[in-house]
Amino acid sequence: MRKFLVILDDSRECLNAMRFAAMRAAKTGGGVEILSVIEPEEFNHWIGVGDIMREEARERIEVHYEVFAKWMRDRQGIDPELVIREGEAVTEILAQIHDDPEIGVLVLGAGTDKKGPGPLVTQLSRSAGTLPVPITIVPGDLSKERLESIT
Repeated sequence: MRKFLVILDDSRECLNAMRFAAMRAAKTGGGVEILSVIEPEEFNHWIGVGDIMREEARERIEVHYEVFAKWMRDRQGIDPELVIREGEAVTEILAQIHDDPEIGVLVLGAGTDKKGPGPLVTQLSRSAGTLPVPITIVPGDLSKERLESIT
C-alpha cells in the first residue's frame, strides 16, 4: 500500500498537511504515516535531564498525534501510523523515506508568514530532484473546503 508521509511538528501549517494526506489517502486507497522528529537536546552532558526531556517530548508527540489520528479515523476512515525518530529533522525524514519502501509521497505544509515556507520545505525542496519520492507542498492557509475540492 502506498503511504503518504506527513510531518508532525508544532507548526500551524502542519494541520493542512495532515488534512491533505488523510484526504488523498482516503480517496486513493493509501495510508498515512505520521513522522515526528525529536531534535537532539542541548543538555547532553546532563544525561538524566536529557532522558526526562526526551520522554516528555514523546508524550507530547503522542497526545498531539492522537488528535490527528482520531480525526483521520472518524472523518476519513484512515488509521495512521506514528513513527518517532530522534535526530536532525531533514536527516531523519530522508532516513524514514529510505527505510520504508511503502512511502510514496512526502507531504509538507508551507508556512504563510513573510519568513518563507518554513525550514523543512526550504531544505527538502532544494534536494527534490534527488529524492526517491515526490513532495507535495500544501499551502498553510488553504481552507478545509478548498482542500476537499482539490484532493
